[in-house]
Amino acid sequence: MYRAKKIVTDDLELYYKTVNKLLESQVCFETDWLAQLANAVALLGHQMADINWVGFYLYKNDELVLGPFQGKPACTHIPIGQGVCGTSAETLETIIVTDVHEFSGHIACDAASASEIVVPIVNGGQLKGVLDIDSPVKCRFSLIDQNGLEKFTKILADNVHWNNIC
Repeated sequence: MYRAKKIVTDDLELYYKTVNKLLESQVCFETDWLAQLANAVALLGHQMADINWVGFYLYKNDELVLGPFQGKPACTHIPIGQGVCGTSAETLETIIVTDVHEFSGHIACDAASASEIVVPIVNGGQLKGVLDIDSPVKCRFSLIDQNGLEKFTKILADNVHWNNIC
């Protein structure tokens, strides 16, 4: 059961180390993929400051399909190569967008979003989905966020029962 209080620290590396330990405790003994991803997104939604949307897009039928999320209703299908999520899925690289209004082809689901980070989830060399986080604050995400969230998605890549999804 999740009983953690809000993590309060100015040390972002310590913050992500703690978040990732909490994630491991949530997903390593769970076998249902939906419960795993729902708890992962709830953890970030509860712990991260200055965000207005956090969720997953899962790779299905050669496109990204909306998965568990917290925030306003979102786009349900994203073609590979389109928008920040589709571009991250295509390149298998994390993308930090400091100002979404300057990203050519940005898909706006929430007009309040100003910056975004998208981290691909790869298991066995295959794309499984992306973690997408939006913020109403420009320049919200740093390289420390990228490193911490890449470790977060690695925990998911190694523990989620992907065969039951895609």
